[in-house]
Amino acid sequence: MLHTAAMLVVHVHVHVKPEFVEAFKQATTENAAQSLQEPGVARFDVVQQQDDPTRFVLVEAYRDEGAPAAHKQTAHYAKWRDAVAPMMAEPRRIVKYRNVFPEDNAW
Repeated sequence: MLHTAAMLVVHVHVHVKPEFVEAFKQATTENAAQSLQEPGVARFDVVQQQDDPTRFVLVEAYRDEGAPAAHKQTAHYAKWRDAVAPMMAEPRRIVKYRNVFPEDNAW
């Protein structure tokens, strides 16, 4: 079945300086919890790479194309962005995906 999803899934790849791993986790889980309160956010996962604890992926699922821009206007996003900027070992990398399965209404 051909599926034309409006749902947008974003993977944000983050490499953190070793001395900031715990501070990054704290700031990022706080941002994720608040992000889940946004109507346009279906999911916001924070995962840490098993063999390199300085690497993380934020898995963000947005209900529509406008939701990421709305997310970036929130106070909690600005607080997170500013807090974690000096923690980065390199610029974060963002990869955007189209949802395939499950169907959008199952999120």
